[in-house]
Amino acid sequence: METGNKMSLSSILSADAIDSAIKDCQAPDSFCPKKFFQLCGLTKKSPQDVKKVFAILDNDASGFVEEEELKFFLQRFSPGARVLTDTETKAFLCAADDDSDGRIGADEFQAMVLS
Repeated sequence: METGNKMSLSSILSADAIDSAIKDCQAPDSFCPKKFFQLCGLTKKSPQDVKKVFAILDNDASGFVEEEELKFFLQRFSPGARVLTDTETKAFLCAADDDSDGRIGADEFQAMVLS
């Protein structure tokens, strides 16, 4: 797993904001994507920045974030964070996956964050 990507997340979002967003959803099944995006400051960012964050989450650079990658969503923001539960992962996917192809594209991600 390359760590080159990690740096760019903290250049977009403040470490304090990421920290409070992670702390807010420490309990299993307490993760809410929209609330997380607000707390970490992503909702106030430009579409370009949101696309950059998407690229970091898209670990295999497929142009999509699949369910397997979503599971480790929080760890992209903070390596010590927990993995999402199956329930959280599926809810996240359902909330963002507008065309029901079982994965989140860059435009779907942006629409979810900035809506």
